[in-house]
Amino acid sequence: MTTLDLPPVAPPGPAGAAASAEPDATGATDAPRPEKKLRIGGVTRDDVLTVAGAAAGSLALDWVLYERVLPFSGAFGFLICWYLFFLAGYSVLGRLQWNPMMVRDRLVAVVAWSSGLLVVALIADQIGYVAGRGREAAQHLNFFTESMEHTGPLDQLTSGGALNAIVGSLEQLGLATLFAVPLGIAAAVFMSEVGGRAARPVRTLVEAMTALPSIVAGLFILGVVIITFGFEKSGFAASLALTVMMMPIVTRAAEVVIRLVPGTLREASYALGGSQWRTVWNVVLPTARPGLVTAVVLGMARGVGETSPVLLTSGFTSQFNGNPFDGHQVSLPLYIWNYVKQPYDGMIARGFAAGLTLMGVVLVLFVTARVIGGRRPGQLTRAQRRRIDREARRLEAAAAGAAAGPYPLRPQGQP
Repeated sequence: MTTLDLPPVAPPGPAGAAASAEPDATGATDAPRPEKKLRIGGVTRDDVLTVAGAAAGSLALDWVLYERVLPFSGAFGFLICWYLFFLAGYSVLGRLQWNPMMVRDRLVAVVAWSSGLLVVALIADQIGYVAGRGREAAQHLNFFTESMEHTGPLDQLTSGGALNAIVGSLEQLGLATLFAVPLGIAAAVFMSEVGGRAARPVRTLVEAMTALPSIVAGLFILGVVIITFGFEKSGFAASLALTVMMMPIVTRAAEVVIRLVPGTLREASYALGGSQWRTVWNVVLPTARPGLVTAVVLGMARGVGETSPVLLTSGFTSQFNGNPFDGHQVSLPLYIWNYVKQPYDGMIARGFAAGLTLMGVVLVLFVTARVIGGRRPGQLTRAQRRRIDREARRLEAAAAGAAAGPYPLRPQGQP
């Protein structure tokens, strides 16, 4: 916390006023000094210099120990030791300037900032690596408009693409969303609104399914749907496996959102004579709509990147198949898994380009969840507010017309 020393202020009263207006040796009267704003928080020059000094000193000490004194090696250990030396050096330098409480506060702030920067750096490194490896294939338009049906492993990047995988991922994700969202929201409504003795086993099962390995979901659909019932591997079977993965995510998130709806809204609905079903349908779910949309989008983001379930249930094909109910259908995760392990540079580049496309899809889903979920429960959108304003103006105009009556008043002297 940063503070500024303010000049002494004269005490109120006649004595203080006389003291402030007392002339000095030159005969001039001291004018009251302007007030200075007190700044809370922020970063000062001392903070920056302390961090820079601790980082430079710890780096030098770490280099001496690793390269000259101790028989250590490896970049990972070097970075870990550098960070520990940096925290120790920052604590020592801070103790020379601030009191112990301020040192602890700033040390925690440095740890929090450094952790956040580390996470951002790791994400940027992953995105940069995938973009660098897949940029050569993704810069060609044919990658998004063609499939690999007529393209061999030694063909140029101007031939073939991932259209079949993009369409397959979207169709499988759409079917999985169609199956998982009603089941997930219904289970959330049951656990939060209905309750009873069966709510605890259902909640326990949902929590267990949340931690379920994705390969188990693929094995379940493989054993029950494909082997037992005789269905072939297809996009529909892959969507069922994705449903098993998405449903617990949607259920848990939807239950939390529904529980955030104020109980006074339910009580008001019951007081007006609404049943429990009408209260849930007309009050609870509309109020929690932004949070429910966020839960759905997060479930979709989880399902679109799963590889193990579709590996066992969808099959692989280089041909374009737009029918998820007939024949093998490839998706982006399966496309990536199949091509990045091949010994051909062109195939590896196509796999990384598909990974970059998958990152874009996930980014769009998470941004959509962030934008939609930013509203509080019950907060109206701009379109809803405009519609309410138009309705209010229409009612005001109708009330003004009714007050005028069928026979408007005329000035005296007119027939």
